[in-house]
Amino acid sequence: MAFLDSLTGQASQVTLPILPAEAAETPRPSAEVLPQWTRSRLPRPIGGGGGNLDGVSPAAPLDTRRRIHERTDPMDINADFTARALVHAGGLDWIPSPMPGVDRRMLDRIGDEVARATSIVRYAPDSRFSAHTHGGGEEFIVLDGTFQDEHGDYPTGTYVRNPPTSSHTPGAEDGCVIFVKLWQFDPDDRNHVRISMDDAPAMPDGPGVTAASLFEDARETVRIETWEPAARVTRDLPGGGEFLVLAGGFGESGDDLHALSWLRLPPGARLDAMTGPQGARVWTKTGHLTDVRAPAP
Repeated sequence: MAFLDSLTGQASQVTLPILPAEAAETPRPSAEVLPQWTRSRLPRPIGGGGGNLDGVSPAAPLDTRRRIHERTDPMDINADFTARALVHAGGLDWIPSPMPGVDRRMLDRIGDEVARATSIVRYAPDSRFSAHTHGGGEEFIVLDGTFQDEHGDYPTGTYVRNPPTSSHTPGAEDGCVIFVKLWQFDPDDRNHVRISMDDAPAMPDGPGVTAASLFEDARETVRIETWEPAARVTRDLPGGGEFLVLAGGFGESGDDLHALSWLRLPPGARLDAMTGPQGARVWTKTGHLTDVRAPAP
C-alpha cells in the first residue's frame, strides 16, 4: 500500500499490519508495526504543516521559535480543550528541548517545562535524558528506532505506560522517535504497561473497523485500530478523544489526515471519518478529556 512518508514527502509502499485474532500470552515487542523511517531522513521535515507553536508559525526564523523555550511564563499550545485541534505533525519543524540531542514537535501543552503535554520527540543517536521520576505519568508509542532505559529496549511499535511515581533514565543508542504524553494519568494509577501493538488481541468493532485494546480503565480507553478502505467510522465521544494516524489516512470535517496527523476532539463531539483507498492504521484514546489541568507548580 502506498502512502506519503510524512517525514520526507516521498511515496512508499507499506502494507497496513493486520491485527492478529489472538495474541501470545506474554506480549513481545515487534519491530514490524510501523514503517522504518531512517534516522538519516529525520532531520529534514517537509514544509508547511498544520498548527503552530503558541502563535509562532513553523515558518518563522529558528531563533524566534527557539525563544519559545526561553520564556518564563507557561507555554500553552492547543490549550482550549473545548475546541477541536488538528496538527499535521510531520510538517512541523523540530524544536530543541533543554536536553542536547532531544528535539520536539509539540501538539498540545499546558505549563512550562513541567507540563501536561502531547508531543513527538526525536532522540539523536547516543542521546539521553538524565534520571527522573514521572510525577504525572508517561505514555508513549515508539514510532521509529529503539527507545531504551535501564528496564530494557522498546522497539518500533511498542506501547508503554509508566505510571505516576515511576522513574527511569531514557535514551537511544541508535536514535528513535516517539509519540509521548506526559502528566495525563489518574494520580492513583500504578499500572505499568508494555506491549507490542501487533500482539494485542484484535476483534471486529463495527463495519470496517478492527480494534485491539492497549489499556482500559474507568477513566479512559486506549486502542490500536485498523480502518478498512472506504470505511465510514463514526462514534460519539462523551469524554472526548484523540486520534494519531500511523499509516494510511482519512477525511474528517473537511480535512485530510495522513501519517502523523493528530486529531483531538472535545467532550461531547462526534467522530465522523471516511477512509480513502488505503484505509488507515490509527492509535485512539478516548474518555480522558473531561478533567484537564496543568501540573501544580
